[in-house]
Amino acid sequence: MTTQKTVLILCTGNSCRSQMAEVLLRHDLGGAVRVLSAGTHPQPKVAEGAIAALQAAGLPTEGLHPKDVEAVMGEEIDLVVTVCDNAKETCPVFPRPVPRMHIAFHDPHGEPLESFIRVRDDIRARLVPVVRGNLGL
Repeated sequence: MTTQKTVLILCTGNSCRSQMAEVLLRHDLGGAVRVLSAGTHPQPKVAEGAIAALQAAGLPTEGLHPKDVEAVMGEEIDLVVTVCDNAKETCPVFPRPVPRMHIAFHDPHGEPLESFIRVRDDIRARLVPVVRGNLGL
């Protein structure tokens, strides 16, 4: 029996890119991974454009909310993925060594829904296969 791996998607505000990545990885990798997202400086709410882009693809958005990285520091994390340059630079030190990777995505905040959809599709095209390969799925 294999143990489910846990991936943490880390961004600054945990309101857009990391939220979309969390939903996409959870959906596209099925039950093969446990996916968490958090921010180094979380925003008060998830961006409406991110929610709309996920819903446009038929993906669930219920319960999405920004979380502080401190809330997941005690979790057994197998891989940390930073999705913005600021989070890469300020990524905290975890209690045990955790492999890290960085894949930056455009920040669509303040842009039309089409920008959020492009970022959603970019995350699906670039991040999902890399995480799948990194975890040997």
